[in-house]
Amino acid sequence: MPPLQRFAKRLRADYDAVRAALSLGWSNGQTEGQINRLKTIKRQMYGRAALDLLERRFLLAV
Repeated sequence: MPPLQRFAKRLRADYDAVRAALSLGWSNGQTEGQINRLKTIKRQMYGRAALDLLERRFLLAV
């Protein structure tokens, strides 16, 4: 089961980060949500207008 062994090896290498992610109450969900919304708007606007319109639309969405 080499794939499982590689996965376990990487978990052990990042043990502190994994433990912090599971035990601390911090979340980057808000940040990820903003990035996702910006990417969605960017995809919708692709090829339609310049950066100024994209910026204005993003600011209105916030």
